[in-house]
Amino acid sequence: MSEAELLARACAVRLVIFDVDGVLTDGGLYYGDDGQEYKAFNSRDGHGIKMLRDAGVESAILTGRSSQVVLHRARNLGITRIVQGAHDKLASYEALLAETGLSPQETACMGDDLVDLPVLRRCGLACTVPDAPAEVLARSHYVTRAGAGRGAAREVCELIMRAQGTWAAQLALYDR
Repeated sequence: MSEAELLARACAVRLVIFDVDGVLTDGGLYYGDDGQEYKAFNSRDGHGIKMLRDAGVESAILTGRSSQVVLHRARNLGITRIVQGAHDKLASYEALLAETGLSPQETACMGDDLVDLPVLRRCGLACTVPDAPAEVLARSHYVTRAGAGRGAAREVCELIMRAQGTWAAQLALYDR
């Protein structure tokens, strides 16, 4: 895909849908002796999501697992569209489209595994991480340089803001 086509896809995005495990986290599942689940999130990814929201692009979470920690993180980031326990991610994606009134071309999705393929194939901008399976890499429009839970989501947020011409305004808030 050409850089111009990638930027055109990113320019149309109004909603970015993030998977959690393997995208916003490194994919590891951590459990305490009491059965409590823990996840490590990257603070720069979170700030990128907040800047993207401030630039006018909404974010959502679409994950096959269910976890209280995901709800806490989403609230912290101002994400109100949260779908957990999605065994059929495409059906959940279609419900998000109906709820928002957006077209597939106005959405980006960031996933990392085969269960994400139906949504990645349908959205306007499909993004993944470098260690995704070959089938996911081959069907994505953009593969981040940063790894999962290590700035990959931030990279996608910046790509969209640069394409939409909002990056300079976000940067100016800090570069004074």
